[in-house]
Amino acid sequence: MFRTEEQLSLTLDTRNLLRKILNENEEIGKILLGAASEQQLLRKFKELALSILNENPPALKYFQRSLKGPEVYQQLRWKDFAAIRILDYIDHTGEGYQDSNMRGQLIINNPLRTLWIATRNGSGPGTIEFYMDMLHLFRQLSGQTTRLKPNHPKLEEWMIRFESGLDPEIIQMRIRNRERILKKIILKIERGEVTTEKFRFPEGISQEKKIKMAHGWWKDKDFHLKMAIRSTDELNDYLDYTLDRETLSTIRKAEDKGIPIFVNPYYLSLLNIEDIRSGHDSDKTLRDYIFPSRDLLHEFGHIHAWEKEDEVKPNKPNAAGWLLPEGYDLHRRYPEVAIFIPRSTGRSCGGLCVSCQRMYDFQSGHFNFDLEKLKPRANWTVLLKGKMEYFRNDSQLRDILITGGDALMSSDRTLRIILDHVYDMARQKIEDNESRPEGKKYAEMVRIRLGTRLPVYLPHRITHDLVHILKEFREKAVKIGIQQFVVQTHFVSALEITPEAREAVKRLLSSGWMVTNQEVFTTAASRRGHSAKLRKVLNDIGILTYYTFQVKGHSENKHNFAPIARSVQEQHEEKSLGKVPGALLPEIKKLTSHPDYMVEQINHLRHRHGLPFLATDRNVMNIPGVGKSLTFRVVGLTNDGRRILEFEHDHTRNHSPIIENMEKVTIIESKSIARYLKQLEKLGENPAEYHAIYGYTIGETEGRMPIYEYPEYTYSVTDELTNLQL
Repeated sequence: MFRTEEQLSLTLDTRNLLRKILNENEEIGKILLGAASEQQLLRKFKELALSILNENPPALKYFQRSLKGPEVYQQLRWKDFAAIRILDYIDHTGEGYQDSNMRGQLIINNPLRTLWIATRNGSGPGTIEFYMDMLHLFRQLSGQTTRLKPNHPKLEEWMIRFESGLDPEIIQMRIRNRERILKKIILKIERGEVTTEKFRFPEGISQEKKIKMAHGWWKDKDFHLKMAIRSTDELNDYLDYTLDRETLSTIRKAEDKGIPIFVNPYYLSLLNIEDIRSGHDSDKTLRDYIFPSRDLLHEFGHIHAWEKEDEVKPNKPNAAGWLLPEGYDLHRRYPEVAIFIPRSTGRSCGGLCVSCQRMYDFQSGHFNFDLEKLKPRANWTVLLKGKMEYFRNDSQLRDILITGGDALMSSDRTLRIILDHVYDMARQKIEDNESRPEGKKYAEMVRIRLGTRLPVYLPHRITHDLVHILKEFREKAVKIGIQQFVVQTHFVSALEITPEAREAVKRLLSSGWMVTNQEVFTTAASRRGHSAKLRKVLNDIGILTYYTFQVKGHSENKHNFAPIARSVQEQHEEKSLGKVPGALLPEIKKLTSHPDYMVEQINHLRHRHGLPFLATDRNVMNIPGVGKSLTFRVVGLTNDGRRILEFEHDHTRNHSPIIENMEKVTIIESKSIARYLKQLEKLGENPAEYHAIYGYTIGETEGRMPIYEYPEYTYSVTDELTNLQL
């Protein structure tokens, strides 16, 4: 006979957890056992939660949203977080949400009722993950748990576990990898399996000379792109047949389904097959970044854009209200900045990141790794001029992020053309302003950014010729008022910071461009001390941290998704030890003036203030509404323990006025905290070291560092918003 979810019997494990909840907290037990109706249940829980908040008036006002912001947030006690969560559960009881992790299935939010039914009837739909989350909620409410205070010795203990690509033993291991990979490439060339005019051996030369030629090619970025691994069998061969059966099967199925494989020899040489053979996986962060998961395999074909403003229809405004030129060239969220994706080989990358926010574009075939097909067509400069006209005639745009794909995948010639057009557009904006009265003038260009992962994937791309192009552009652009020149890259592990990457960054800094980093906070990267170690080693080579991003997407990225509670925990328990003192902020702001001395400047500031790193980044999520934020409250819990979060927009920066009429953004996480902790345990972590993670149920977006603020104009910019349709 068919049984409803509420009639499902509890498992032995869930019964034990329920018993713990009832036994550990007498007051909670009385409410659950004594409530005669759902209304009475909710009323009793509300009275209990309010009695706790009444002990701390700022916490009550924070719950009521009559007081907001980081200052009030700091006044919340640990038990206040739990009381606010219970009240938010009650306020959102019975609400339905479409769960994009389950392809739109309707989820009804009612965690307290689920617990009550289980207490009364010994049945219900809740899983062990659900009961684990509820157990920790009530422990937090009763004061049985506390959060960890930031601790320098403990942070050092966590950080030291993670190796850097600059460690001597890691460098030697990768030299061995390079030699092994080059021998395989030489063999393929000899067999005629790889045909290329540029990388071929003259007839009759010795093996010794072939090896010498191959070593020379290793320093050429074209070599790595031409020899990139594109099939499962080739990948396993280059890794000396060390891929385990499950990983091999997943990659092979992904290849059959159309998920591209593209790993260049340099990046492949960073993987540690010696560790794999001895049963370790020290390079797990790297492997999870380039090897597809079963979740991605299952969802490929059903992926849609995470950020709604990325969905553009001809002649229609995007979700933020911006009207954009036809094509896939521009993305826009904020008034001041637009993302520009030139129609060049910059639409490709030096490798595939499996958690890429544009995986839906790979799914549709719009993005691919057919580099020949992505080369600019004859009319591409005409299209380029059209995009520049859009920038020129926009009243608020002052910042272009040239990205892709990857901005530095474009050839030197193409990149020079793009930058020349940017320069001409910026100059024309200035000339146009001469005829506009005060108060009606448009924003002029003050910041140019290049988005690239090539310092990580292919540092050989950062040549002296490229540096010359960047330096030349900066020198002339400064004269017309552009003040900020930034290369934004994506290191996700200290293991990616190699001698080659360090040299590439040194060259970029010598061009006068600042280098900043955006870490993607994957499950493997979210381990205790991992992000802190990355920040330190990035600082060592002259890179300032910019963002620590939550993984975007739904079930396709479930494997790599770390719950948002972990990001807030990392922010408060680890990153806070690198917090920049207020008195130091003016000096931090000056760092952009001399990027070529960045290493010396960062070292001086760290040493003077005893900081392990400069925590100049913000932990944020690109929310599927408009923009970035980490201002949220947990308002619900699914029956399988996944949290439902309600986000507010980041009010520290300008937005399209459309957000004034937008509802709060609700996100259902793709995995429970219990499942996440099990994943960490398989990686060798001790879940007890994350004991407070369940309690981080409220977040506040960190303030932007002054170094990342736009410089002030000497005139008043118009309030008019062009290219906007609400």
